[in-house]
Amino acid sequence: MPDRTSQLLQPLRASALTVILLSTISMLTAGAAWPQTSPPPSPPTQATPAPTPPAEPENPGLISELGKLLHKLPPLKSPSETFGDLNERAKDATKGATEALTNLARPSSMVSGRAICPVSANGAPDCKAAADKLCQDKGYKEGKSLTMDSAEKCSAKVLIPGRTRKPDDCRTDNYVTAALCQ
Repeated sequence: MPDRTSQLLQPLRASALTVILLSTISMLTAGAAWPQTSPPPSPPTQATPAPTPPAEPENPGLISELGKLLHKLPPLKSPSETFGDLNERAKDATKGATEALTNLARPSSMVSGRAICPVSANGAPDCKAAADKLCQDKGYKEGKSLTMDSAEKCSAKVLIPGRTRKPDDCRTDNYVTAALCQ
């Protein structure tokens, strides 16, 4: 029977030997990693400023860029500030609409007459001023010209027989003959 017992114990011996070998190796590597003695204490020194950690290099990645973008955004308004802004805009819109309706509701009428259009600095006739004058003569504030007329006005020299006509003997005058007044 000893042969039979030794045959049964042989695999157990091999596995026990493996366990012992592995635990020895792990102890040796653990001992090499952690020293068994503590380092000697350092002598007290004067207060020296702690070294500043080096600045992290800028990471130009997507997350970094999004962070920069978020820091540049204006601060968000509170709901009460937002409603206040909306109320101001609504007041402005209401005021503008009221003025437009008031202008439409004012009675306007067409007047007729004859007002000369003054010549502006660039040589063109200013018929808006003539329409305003025509309306102001009838008691209104301002006007817009509806119809115009023009006439050539010449000096009496043109009527002299035998005289040749010169370019500055005649001029063309423009008139507002009807205007819409308010």
